[in-house]
Parts: sequence; C-alpha cells; structure tokens
Amino acid sequence: MWRIEIDDLTRPAVHALLAEHLQDMHALSPAESVHALNLDGLRVPEVTFWTAWDDVGLAGSAALKQLTPRHGEVKSMRTPTARRRQGAGRALLVHVIDEARRRGYQRLSLETGSHPAFLAAHRMYEKFGFQYCEPFGDYREDPNSVFMMLLLEAA
Repeated sequence: MWRIEIDDLTRPAVHALLAEHLQDMHALSPAESVHALNLDGLRVPEVTFWTAWDDVGLAGSAALKQLTPRHGEVKSMRTPTARRRQGAGRALLVHVIDEARRRGYQRLSLETGSHPAFLAAHRMYEKFGFQYCEPFGDYREDPNSVFMMLLLEAA
C-alpha cells in the first residue's frame, strides 16, 4: 500500500510536511525543548530520511540517525494532520526498525514530547516494544520530553 523511499528532501510536499512538523512542535513545547530536525539537520551524513507515498500523495516521513555504530535514533516521524490513522506512521516505523536491525544496531532510541497531543505516538511506540528510559546521547532531563528505547536483535 505504501511506497517508502529514501528522500532527497527537495520536493515541496516534503518541505510543507516538515514545516508543519516544526510548527506543531513549537506550538506544543518551548523552543529549548524542540528537538525536531530542520532540512539542514536532516541532510547530514548520519541521517537517512524516508517518505511514504500512495496514490493520494505524501503520507508521512521518518528518519534514522546513527548515534554510534550500535545505536540509532528515530527522528522526524510525522504524518500530515489530514492523513493520520491511515497506517503510514506504522509502516514507516516498521521500516526504520527493520533498517536499524539490518545495520546491526543493538538499540533504537527516540525523544518525543510529553504533551497530551503526543499520547497516540507514545501508544504506537509502546505497541512496538519501546520502553520508557532515561535521556540518551546529548539529551538532558526535560519535563517536555519523553525518552523511549527498543533493544534490537540483529537481522
């Protein structure tokens, strides 16, 4: 159903989705607690960015950032507001987890918001086996952030 592809971040639809994402994050959290990546942040070598498409158009995005050779971070999980609850986010998360396993990562981590608007995301991550954890990498304790991780077995 979904066509998931590595994206070069040049299409206007992708720019619009990322702008919506950043706008929402800044509306829900103070600026110092917003860890969403902008276009430049997604274009660095340690980040792989995917988009999901169907006959209607862009259905979502996700990125995988390599923190260490054995530890990855889920970034930029987003579905357009009008496309929510159609399965694109779930498909992208499966894709990211599969890629993390293929790369040999032992751990996959993520940071998301603590605002009630993020509860659906928390539930989705929980269904995939993510557990709540302490901050990782360069993150610090923050009442506006929730940290989760998934221990992986090699592919």
